[in-house]
Amino acid sequence: MSDAPSDLPEAAQRRFSQGAFSSGLSVSDFGACLEMGLEPVGLVQGFCAMRWGAVSMNAMGGGFGGGLGSALGGALTPFAGAPGGYVQNYQCPHGMISADHRAWGQNYQQTWIEDTWRTGFNSAYSRMMQEAQALGAHGVVGVVDSENPLSDTGVVEFHLRGTAVRVIDGPPPGETPWSTFLAGQRLAKSFEAGYAPVSIVTSVASVRVWAYCQTEYLMEGTSGMWSNAVGAAEIMQVVDAQSKVRDLARARVRSSLHGDALHGAHLEVSTREFGKGDVEFQSRLSGNRVRRFKDFDPLALPRPTVRLS
Repeated sequence: MSDAPSDLPEAAQRRFSQGAFSSGLSVSDFGACLEMGLEPVGLVQGFCAMRWGAVSMNAMGGGFGGGLGSALGGALTPFAGAPGGYVQNYQCPHGMISADHRAWGQNYQQTWIEDTWRTGFNSAYSRMMQEAQALGAHGVVGVVDSENPLSDTGVVEFHLRGTAVRVIDGPPPGETPWSTFLAGQRLAKSFEAGYAPVSIVTSVASVRVWAYCQTEYLMEGTSGMWSNAVGAAEIMQVVDAQSKVRDLARARVRSSLHGDALHGAHLEVSTREFGKGDVEFQSRLSGNRVRRFKDFDPLALPRPTVRLS
């Protein structure tokens, strides 16, 4: 018997009796899932709010960003960095110190930023997967994730959502549903190629740049402290930071694959400037962890949903 109110039309009562579900899929992705034998059972979500702010070098004891550090031109002891993190120092070639001259510079990995991001994302992801498990889902397709500031005090909300699906006439779900950013035809092509989704994979790396004199001159458009000439020159400290932040993100994602493949990789690099010569590069790499389960096997041609004659 349906629990629908008795004053609803007969067609609406019939729909209630058959059960209801929510979905975040487009019409075409929904149709492709049904064609693959995946039945949507509900829209699932996960949230986490994290207090997350920039760490100043004065707070870390490195003497950057003003006060005594600026007065000495950054001549204090270089920041040692977090244990196990990447640190690279750059020494001034001019052999002089003044209030306007940065005698040394440094690139260093902000491991505390990476740990905070990982905690927030993983917590939101776990809550989304718990919702899927409660619905009896085999997996979650079309995962979308976002980060939004909740205030101007460094609070960030992580939000993940996707559509939980069940394999029609399939075995009972396992303990942990699988997940993927893919949906619709892109997911169908993955199955066709013989790859099954295992989970979404994502990682963030953060490298802070404290520019030394040569980097600062080149970033300002001059080639040296006694020259106003503008010429072509590679800014090695920035190149090193950009290369390292990408390598760190790739290495962390690679370590989480455990022998599986990464499909649909997407790399983003963002830049934040905190002050003159004080810049953060942040890299995020996301993709689908997939596992081969069969050889290439073309899917059957889809059935038409609308007849033209």
